[in-house]
Amino acid sequence: MKTHYTLTLAMVAGIAIGAAAVQSLHAQAKPPAIVVSLLEITDEAAYTAYAAKIPPIIAQFGGKYLARGGKTVSFEGDPAPQRVVLTQFESMEKAQAWRNSPAYQELRPEGRKSSKLRQFVVEGVAN
Repeated sequence: MKTHYTLTLAMVAGIAIGAAAVQSLHAQAKPPAIVVSLLEITDEAAYTAYAAKIPPIIAQFGGKYLARGGKTVSFEGDPAPQRVVLTQFESMEKAQAWRNSPAYQELRPEGRKSSKLRQFVVEGVAN
């Protein structure tokens, strides 16, 4: 009887590990999405207050920052924007869900008052 339980437990564990592996492979097949935000800050204090509210919303959709306003150098063409923010999401769908979320849309008027934004999403390279 003890062998029967051990065998059953091993089968269940094997199925769980296999399902996790398949899920992981499917997730890797989708290319990530990178939201590119080019900003000109018009009110530094208001923008700082606004920007502090955004990270928790991004995290809700699995997003993470790749760059967030560090030093920017223009190699060619127009001068670099004052601030560049790169945010990565697991997929284009997750990026769009974040952008369209009520929580983010509620904050956008604050952002519009404190900065000029050009924002777009680009599909990354699948790993």
